[in-house]
Amino acid sequence: MSNFIIGLTGGIGSGKTTVANMFAELNVDLIDADIIARQIVAPNTDALLKIAEHFGKDYLLADGNLNRAKLRSKIFTDSDDGRESKKWLDNLLHPLIREQLLQTVKSTTSQYCILIAPLLIENKLTEIVDRTLIIDIDPQTQISRTMNRDNNSRTLVENIINHQISREQRLAFADDIIDNNYSALNKIQQQVANLHHKYLQLSK
Repeated sequence: MSNFIIGLTGGIGSGKTTVANMFAELNVDLIDADIIARQIVAPNTDALLKIAEHFGKDYLLADGNLNRAKLRSKIFTDSDDGRESKKWLDNLLHPLIREQLLQTVKSTTSQYCILIAPLLIENKLTEIVDRTLIIDIDPQTQISRTMNRDNNSRTLVENIINHQISREQRLAFADDIIDNNYSALNKIQQQVANLHHKYLQLSK
């Protein structure tokens, strides 16, 4: 088990996966909150059955999987119903995700591990990590990258960003920062290499 945990976070479209994969290439174990969140709502799980019961069976696809696009559109609308729906969903899923994250940490073997969580700060997961690493990006670049990647409208992407803490609030939690503003991949790799050396020293 890794005794030193780095919490990696950033807004949507900031490049968390790119950075995390660079750490993985350095043989650092990754724990991805998004993957765990998907496992928790896999077909026939208790969580998915509760979601279908609460929102309706039309929130399930024909193969039994969660209709993520439909649910995302519902909870990221700027309305009382959207806010209440998001609150209900968060109360259901976040304790389950947190519990599974802690279990997964126990199976890591690298000297330190990386916990990737888009809502690391919002969900108070900073309490279980030793350092918080922020991937920083300019908001307009963030919006355009996310629109291109997910084929979503600007309005939906902006609503998702507005449901996350602000760039300034996020940076206030940073122990370390990777600048992903228009950076070439080799510049990001150099930042990752420097942090890897630092984390190896800190985790001794």
